[in-house]
Amino acid sequence: MKKIFFITSLVISLTSFSQSASVRIGYIDMEYILEKAPDYAEAKMQLEQKASKWKEDIEIKKNEIKKLKESLDTERVLLTKELIEEREEGIAFQEKELFDYQEKRFGARGDLIIQKSILVKPIQDQVFTAIQDIAEQKRYDFILDKSSDLTILFADKRHDISDLVVRAIMRSERREQLSKKELKAQEAKEAKEDIQDENPALAERQKALDEKKAAREKLMEERKAAREKIIEERKKAALEKRKQLEAEKNGTVIEKDKTDEKEDK
Repeated sequence: MKKIFFITSLVISLTSFSQSASVRIGYIDMEYILEKAPDYAEAKMQLEQKASKWKEDIEIKKNEIKKLKESLDTERVLLTKELIEEREEGIAFQEKELFDYQEKRFGARGDLIIQKSILVKPIQDQVFTAIQDIAEQKRYDFILDKSSDLTILFADKRHDISDLVVRAIMRSERREQLSKKELKAQEAKEAKEDIQDENPALAERQKALDEKKAAREKLMEERKAAREKIIEERKKAALEKRKQLEAEKNGTVIEKDKTDEKEDK
């Protein structure tokens, strides 16, 4: 009911907005953003390792209970009614313990859900801060979460600002590690990126310029390498000629290479 009320309210709000002014709507995919966050990926891996250990403990306990049941079925004809009831009570007690352990680890209020919430909370705070900054800078009226309970039947990719949020978080982390001089250069670079985001045509032109620059630099490097090779070959030839002249001046003869002798023969 709450979901329906929210969607209805949103539709009414959008309709009212559209009658007076253009409405700018963006959306994010929180799951995508979390997967891109380095801190979340590492913490998630540690949590998955814990969950894997819990599952192993559950499987071990299940196998123990299974063996107890099989043993009871095999020995039932040899046991008194009192012994059968006693062992059945023991099995029921262990099944209850197993159920409680499963609920404690994987239940609706279990350790897995709680630790996931603790894990996600700091990154969610970063995301919400980044979203507020982007909304103010880009003048968005609404920003929705595609991965939430709100059903979005269609969403054009151009309205997806998830990558902008990821970039804002990464920028924040990088700034903390930069000196004042590096920070100034980084801010200039970020400003340039933001301008390109607002103007796709400008971004394409910049991309073309960067590609031309890279091709030009590559050509210059190739020409430089070719010049250096020619200079090296000339130096080598001059050195050989000088050696030859010195040998002739001193009345000695430089022995020919064995290959050259064979060719002379």
